Amino acid sequence: MRILLTGAQGQLGEALQPVLGAIGELTAAGRDRVNLADTATLYDAVMALQPDLIVNAAAYTAVDKAETEADLAIAVNGTAPGILAQAAQDLGGRLIHVSTDYVFNGQQGRPYRETDPTDPLGSYGRSKLAGETAILATAPNQSAIVRTAWVYGAGKTGNFVKTMIRLATDRPELRVVADQIGSPTWTRDLAGAIGQLAGCLDADTAGVYHYTNSGAVSWYDFAVAIIEEARALGLELAVERIVPIATEDYPTPAQRPSYSVLWGGKLAALLGSPAPHWRASLRKMLPELLNR
Repeated sequence: MRILLTGAQGQLGEALQPVLGAIGELTAAGRDRVNLADTATLYDAVMALQPDLIVNAAAYTAVDKAETEADLAIAVNGTAPGILAQAAQDLGGRLIHVSTDYVFNGQQGRPYRETDPTDPLGSYGRSKLAGETAILATAPNQSAIVRTAWVYGAGKTGNFVKTMIRLATDRPELRVVADQIGSPTWTRDLAGAIGQLAGCLDADTAGVYHYTNSGAVSWYDFAVAIIEEARALGLELAVERIVPIATEDYPTPAQRPSYSVLWGGKLAALLGSPAPHWRASLRKMLPELLNR
């Protein structure tokens, strides 16, 4: 099986490379080879590689900048996935596309199912929803959309876990938002689930799925757990206080969903096992990060 991975240099792409490389002949492409922003040449770039499976881990992820770069966000997150779906259809192949909790408004108060109404709050979420819509309109029987949230890993890309540890090394106090709730997701767990899905994706299993680590937590409680686990591993940190604050105390250009927990039962049933709890995965990831 010939596999094309886009976004290979991102934190999820890095975790996906060994997973996908174990199940097929992998082309791990960064923007220098398959550039989703260049929608005029994207189709030809994919067709030249003749993949049996496309895994799209590339995205425009600058949530706040998307408010002023809406056209670029739409090109990468909205238009390009439709082109990938068209290529998959023309090749008789399959597509797995990674999407986001930001397609929801966060006001539901219970875990979101795949069938719940979407209502993105900002430009980033609207661009990702446009990509989902384009895929489902183009190759619905050959594609799987995997929505995820609060992704972190030990690779080169920055994320919340790395930021908290970096700030905690020399600051006595951290102030962290406590009224946004979600499910932290380790890239290695997400990559493993995508690899399993790749092995069983067909017309019967195509569709939309949710995958995060299980359990729900605020950014504040996640930060507390990060510091506790890092200290348990012997890391010396300067932080003495972690202070919970409200979203309104940390204004950002883009509005975030206040509750974006995703229900993962559909994919868990297909793969035969539930996602690990977020704290267990954090405990596994930190030694890898601290030993780099």
